[in-house]
Amino acid sequence: MARCDQGYLCRVCGEEVEHITDSELYLRYVIGEVDPEILHTTPECHLRCAPAFAQFVQDERFETIDCNDPFFSKNQLDASFVMSRTELVSRGYARLWELRTERRKPLAVIEYPLPEFLSRWK
Repeated sequence: MARCDQGYLCRVCGEEVEHITDSELYLRYVIGEVDPEILHTTPECHLRCAPAFAQFVQDERFETIDCNDPFFSKNQLDASFVMSRTELVSRGYARLWELRTERRKPLAVIEYPLPEFLSRWK
C-alpha cells in the first residue's frame, strides 16, 4: 500500500491514527500547542500512546489513561496545574469531537483551535 493510502501513522506504535479524536497531535493543535505552519510536518501519535498528555482528558467518550511515570504522573504534579491542564485538554478533546461530527460545512484546519487560540494563528 502506498504511504499516502495509509493515513497518518503513530510515531509510537506505528499503527494508523484513524480519527481526529484519537490524535494527540490535533488535540495539541486545538489547544494552541502546535503552530499550523508545522502541523503537517509534526509526527502523529495516538492519544493512548502518549499517557503523560492523555491523562488530562476527562470525557465519557475517552477511556481514562493512567500515567505511571514517576515524573509525569498527574498524581505527582501541583494540584492547581492538574486542574487547569485537565480543563484545557478536556475542552480541546470535546472540540475534536465537534470537528469529527460536524457535517454542515467543512472547516479549514486554521479554524480548528479553541476560540482563545484562533487569533494567535491569524
